Amino acid sequence: MNYRIRMRNLREDSDLTQKEVGSLINKSQQGYSHIEDGRAELKIDDLITLCRFYKVSADYFIGMSDQK
Repeated sequence: MNYRIRMRNLREDSDLTQKEVGSLINKSQQGYSHIEDGRAELKIDDLITLCRFYKVSADYFIGMSDQK
């Protein structure tokens, strides 16, 4: 699974907007949208922050595992 799909699914499953999650990693809604859409890359520090926020492993987040 593409990490961008998992990223979007985690956000939507938590009933959060792109703006809300973007602010967590110091991005605007547009900046966050660019990451989800593939126009920008997710930085490792932001990956760590999002994994901690969603309480999932990095392997799960990037699609290497189906176990959270």
